[in-house]
Amino acid sequence: MQPIKIILSGGGTGGHIFPAVAIANELKKIIPNAEFLFVGAIGRMEMEKVPKAGYEIIGLPIAGFQRRLTLSNFIFPFLVIKSLLKARRIINDFKPNVVIGTGGYASGPILRAATSKGIPTLIQEQNSYAGITNKILSAKVNKICVAYEGMEKFFPKEKIALTGNPIRQDIKNVSEKRNEAFDFFKLDKTKKTILVVGGSLGAKGINEAVSKGLNLLADENIQLIWQTGKNYFETAKQQTAPFESKNIRAVDFITRMDLAYAFADCVISRAGAGAISELCIVQKPCILVPLPSAAEDHQTKNAMALVNKGAAILVKDIDAMNDLVKKAIDLSKDSALRIELSKKISDLAFHNSTELIANEVLVLLNYKK
Repeated sequence: MQPIKIILSGGGTGGHIFPAVAIANELKKIIPNAEFLFVGAIGRMEMEKVPKAGYEIIGLPIAGFQRRLTLSNFIFPFLVIKSLLKARRIINDFKPNVVIGTGGYASGPILRAATSKGIPTLIQEQNSYAGITNKILSAKVNKICVAYEGMEKFFPKEKIALTGNPIRQDIKNVSEKRNEAFDFFKLDKTKKTILVVGGSLGAKGINEAVSKGLNLLADENIQLIWQTGKNYFETAKQQTAPFESKNIRAVDFITRMDLAYAFADCVISRAGAGAISELCIVQKPCILVPLPSAAEDHQTKNAMALVNKGAAILVKDIDAMNDLVKKAIDLSKDSALRIELSKKISDLAFHNSTELIANEVLVLLNYKK
C-alpha cells in the first residue's frame, strides 16, 4: 500500500509556521507511515524552523509585494512565475494526496499548483480578517478552516469549518503551574505581576511605552516580566537595572511561556492570531496593542473581535506611550474586571483546534481512523 503523502506550506512568521508544524504532528500521530514535505519561501524563517521540527522543506523563490515603490516590485512577477513553475515540479515529483496551506508567501504557488491538478486542498486562516492570498485561493480549495465567526464575508460559506488556531500543548492548564512559575522567575507570590510580550522580535510601540512607565510600576509595587525582543533588550536591561529589587525585569526571549502565563495577573500583548488564541486558552485578562503596520490592519480586527465581546482591552499603538502602563496598573488593581475579562476570553477558546483541523484533512483523504 502506497504511503499517504502530505504537503504543508506556511511561513514568513511564527504565526504561519507553528500551525503548519502542529497540524503535521497531529496527522503523524494518526497516520504514522505518512510522508510529509513542507514548502516555504527561500530566505524566510521557515527554512530554519521546519527542519528543527524534524521535517523536510523545499524553498520557493517567492517574495512579498511591497506597498511602496521599490526595485523588488519590478522583479515580483518573475518570482511568481518562477515559483509557480517550481511548485508544479514539486507536485509532480512528490505526488501529494493532500496539500495544506497556513499562510505565507509560498502557500499561494503550491496551492495553486495543487488545485490545478485536482489534488484535495485545505487552507487555515488564522486571522479575523482574511489575507489576500487565502481570499484568492478560496474559490479553488476544498476546505477552509477558520478561527473566527463571520468569515463567510471572505470565503464561500459551504467550505468553512470553525476550528480555531492550533496552540502549543504546554500552555494548557497553566493555573496548575502558578507556584512553579513564581519560583522559576524568582518572583514574589504576594505581589501583582504583569507580563509583557511583543513577539519574538519585540514591539517598538509597546517597548517604548513600558520603558516610560517603569517608575509608575515601581511606585505601585507591581512586578513586571518584559519580553523585549532581541533588538531592544540591551536598552531595556539598562532601563530596568535600577528596579531589579522591585522584580521589574527585561528578558529578550521567554523559553517557558507556559510558566510566564501562569504567573501573570494580566498580559500586555500584540494582537496576532497565535497570541490571541493562546490568551483565550490561558484565560488571562489582557490589554491588546495591535501592530499598526500589519497587512490590512488585521491585528486591530483580531483585537476588536475580542473587545466587542468584552473579552479584552484595546490600546492603540499611537496611544500606548500615554495610556498603556496606566491601564495595566488599573487592571492589575481591579480584581472584578480581571475576573470578568478572564471569563469572557475563556468562552472564546478552542481547546482542540489541531485535532479539528486534522479531522478535516482526514475527510479530504477519505481516511478512516
